[in-house]
Formats: sequence, C-alpha cells, structure tokens
Amino acid sequence: MSVLSSPVVANRSEDAAAANALPLQRNVAVDAYRGFVMLLMMGEVLRFADVARSFPGNPVWRFLAFNQTHVEWAGMSLHDTIQPGFTFLAGVALPYSIRSRRRKGESFQRMLLHTLFRSVLLIALGIFLRSTSGPITNFTFEDTLTQIGLGYTFAFLLTFTRERWQTIALAAILFAYWLAWALYPAPGPGFNYAAVGVPPEWHAHLFTGFAAHWNKNSNLGQAFDLWFLNLFPRTRPFVFNAGGYLTLSFIPTLGTMLLGVLAGQWFHQAAPRLPLRRFVLAGATLIAVGLLLHVTGVCPIVKRIWTPSWTLFSGGVCFLFLAAFSWIIDGRNHRRAAFPLIVVGMNSIAAYLIAHLWEDFIESSLRIHLGERFLNLLGSSLEPLLMGTLTLLAYWLVLYWMFRKKVFVRI
Repeated sequence: MSVLSSPVVANRSEDAAAANALPLQRNVAVDAYRGFVMLLMMGEVLRFADVARSFPGNPVWRFLAFNQTHVEWAGMSLHDTIQPGFTFLAGVALPYSIRSRRRKGESFQRMLLHTLFRSVLLIALGIFLRSTSGPITNFTFEDTLTQIGLGYTFAFLLTFTRERWQTIALAAILFAYWLAWALYPAPGPGFNYAAVGVPPEWHAHLFTGFAAHWNKNSNLGQAFDLWFLNLFPRTRPFVFNAGGYLTLSFIPTLGTMLLGVLAGQWFHQAAPRLPLRRFVLAGATLIAVGLLLHVTGVCPIVKRIWTPSWTLFSGGVCFLFLAAFSWIIDGRNHRRAAFPLIVVGMNSIAAYLIAHLWEDFIESSLRIHLGERFLNLLGSSLEPLLMGTLTLLAYWLVLYWMFRKKVFVRI
C-alpha cells in the first residue's frame, strides 16, 4: 500500500486512466477523501448563501448555506473541515513519501533539503495567492498552504521518531501553546473591541471568564501579529485581521499534521488490513476530549485561531472521514463510484490553484458566451446556483483532462 499524493506531497503514479485502472498499491481512499476536501473548497462557487437569501425560512437552503460558510467563531460547519482535512492528509502522506524515497536510496540530507524547499515554496505560494488583487505583496501567513509550509519540516523530522515520541510531541505542542495563551492577559471589561475590528453586533460571540483568553483579536496571536506583520512592507500598518486569523496558528496546525502522520503509519502497520477500529476509536476519543475542553471553558473550539481543542476535535472528525472513505472504497470496493473524487484528489495542488485563480475568468466567460437569459433559465433566485454548477463542472473537466493526459502539478 502506498500513499503517494497529498496537498503537499505529490509523488504520484502517472499510469492511471480510470478509477478501476489505478495501481493496486495506491491508497485510493486517501485520494478520494482528498478529492472530497478539495471539492468542498471548489464548491464555494455554488453560493448556497446567496440562494438561501432568496428563500428565507427554507430549512434546506439554510442548512446548505450554513455548511458552505465558516462559523463566526466557536463550533464547526462542514466548510470548516476543509483546512484540517487538507492538513491532516498532508500528514498521512508523509510516512509513505519517506519510505518511498528510502527505497530509492535517497539520503536523509537530500530528503531534508527537498522538504525545506517544499516548505519555502508552500509559504511563498500561499503569500502569492493572498496578493493577487493587491498593489504590493501581501505578507500574510494564514493561508492554508502557508500554514502547512510553516510546520511541514517539523512534521517531516518527527516522522523519523517512534510513535511514542510523536504522541508526546503532539501533546507537548498543544499544551505549551494552550499555556502561552492562558498566561497572556485576557481582555478586561473595558477592552475596546471596535478598535480591533469587532463590531457591537458581533459581541454575542465573545467568551467570558477564563475562555476570554481566546476572544477575537484580543489574544496572544493578535499581539504577535501586531509586531510580526508590521516588519514587512505594507501599504498601511497592520492593525487586525478582519476574520481573526493568525500567523501563530501554524503551531497547533502542526498538531493536525502529526495526527495525519499517525494515521499514515497505522495504515502501513495494519496492511493489508484496514485499521478502521483504530481510526474510529481515535476519532471518537479526540472529539470527546475536544468537546470536554470546550464545554468546561478550559479551551474553546475555534477554527479561526486553531485552538488546541480545535486541533483535537477537528482531528477526530478527520479520522472518522478517513475511516468512512476507507470502509466504503477499500472495504466495500466502491472504487468506480469514487472516480469523480479521485480525479480531483490526484491533482490537489492544481485544484487549489484553479479554485483561487480561475473563478472570475470562467464566470465572465460563461456570461459572455451563454448570456443572462440562459443563466436565468431557473429564475433569478437560482441564477447563482446554475452559474456555480457550470463553473464547478468546468473546474472538474479541466482536472479530468489533466488526469487523462497524466499531467499532475507537483511540489
């Protein structure tokens, strides 16, 4: 069994032309899970929230809209599983990538240099994608690729250690990060939230008591960014991130990658069987611990600042997703049904770039060549959905063409 691909590690077999023709050593379930994660990201073009506003009170559209947007602060929607899934799967691929390179005779030094190159490239690519509409380079470090890049070399090094030490490192990272935030002064009752981009109508999402250490733009990560991001050239000084996202989130994000590393190792240890029970047990345990930390106020579950409890809770969700995909595709042998996801999952970097760079071009082309009359065929209320469906189909067809031509974007 071999996992050759991830959003970060893209050493892929290029002999596949259809789902059932994929080499037997591939972990097709991992490709399918990755494709599902990328499809959720690309599916933003369906604009369920816009459609839901045209049908107020409709529970179906409200449900779809909720799960296609990030929660304001605490909690999770389906959309919030994209980044942890992306990161988790990068970790899953690491043990297999290292094992593959060892079989080819690569030295540790060569692998380390290649890993450092990948890390720098991922950081730079994330910054580039955040700068496409600005007058100068936007030095910001909260993009998914940048966050993975900042922690990727550390995850690589820890993959060479025993599972016991990986678990200890995971616990130490999360505890030390939690402790640093807990020791940093919480905002007092007179704190000026408006000055850091938190309007009065948002105050319902603010925590009280000990959990206030993790309030939006009034925490340790915000203080770090106020210093760090102003070291770079900017059109105006950095004051706050409107979404509350932080550079330091890469530290607990590394924890998500380490959970993926453990999953990748468990795949290898159990082969040719599937470690489904282990995945489910790990998932349930992590979710339970994350929820316990949240409800007791010790550490709230907040994706935007990647709290340690979020690392545990979302990591548990990732384990359950991985177990489900492994059972359906490998356990029940439904590989043909997974083919649309595999097309996307095998070219995840290309999918990521397409979703970030091609949306305006494809939508403007559709408007030019199909016209507003066609796009309003289902009515103006559903026009965003029809446009999004056509755009998503265009994305997939490009990836399918690349799949058939054996063109895979690698980092």
